[in-house]
Amino acid sequence: MLKAMTSSRRPRNPVGGHVPVAGGLASTGLAYARSIGAEAVQVFVANPRGWATPTGNPRQDEEFRAGCEQEGIPAYVHAPYLINFGSATAATVERSVESLRHSLRRGGRIGVAGVVVHTGSATGGAPRAKALAQVHEHLLPLLEEADREGRGPRLLLEPTAGQGASLCSLVEELGPYFDALEHHPLLGVCLDTCHAFAAGHDLAAPGGTKLVLDELVRTVGEGRLGLVHANDSKDVAGAHKDRHENIGAGRIGAEAFGELFVHPAAEGVPLVIETPGGKEGHAADVALLKSLRDR
Repeated sequence: MLKAMTSSRRPRNPVGGHVPVAGGLASTGLAYARSIGAEAVQVFVANPRGWATPTGNPRQDEEFRAGCEQEGIPAYVHAPYLINFGSATAATVERSVESLRHSLRRGGRIGVAGVVVHTGSATGGAPRAKALAQVHEHLLPLLEEADREGRGPRLLLEPTAGQGASLCSLVEELGPYFDALEHHPLLGVCLDTCHAFAAGHDLAAPGGTKLVLDELVRTVGEGRLGLVHANDSKDVAGAHKDRHENIGAGRIGAEAFGELFVHPAAEGVPLVIETPGGKEGHAADVALLKSLRDR
């Protein structure tokens, strides 16, 4: 068991990982988190590559919630990858509404701090403005619904690596997306370091991480960064390839993550890894990030 950790003793940036949950949120997910030394966790509550909206296991949900609360572990849900409110296919948009509603409601039941969703793309050659109008029409009501139901988890927008007709990959593109959602109070950002690097933000350059976080604050305001996906990159900056690497073993390098820990915009913001290598590799990545944080 991890030692119980009150909020006053929580590290200034909890470090953890996305954990497997096949077999149970608590019995599998929390056990894996403990084995890698995680201080924060991210989970799926549905098949990430499907549209199913499972009800879950109430006992596992409650044990997961209680375990995270007892051990002071902030938790997050990652919504399925198929969600795309900018799609030119009406059925995809409708399914996106139901899928994200499911993630928000399940997230609320298991006590997560935020639900991460990819920002999507304008498919079928549709103009960007039309896709963003769809974001306004179909996604904003979900935020308002979550607000009415008790200020549920924050919705954390995750910019992509810039493939295809991405609606949001560079940090500056979060501006129009936030405008489409009227800067709703439940709206936040999940910054994936590999995605940002692939999109063209050179985090490996001296001061590169500071530049991107400064731009994030200018674009969406203070207090909007809710989570960091800490991933190194197998490819060079601007390659538009979403290929994650272990911390310090890729093109970004460990020092960029050290820079992140000291930026005011990242104060108190958890980091979760989505790196290769299985349990051994994940434990090593978590330990390295903690050492960069604590030095």
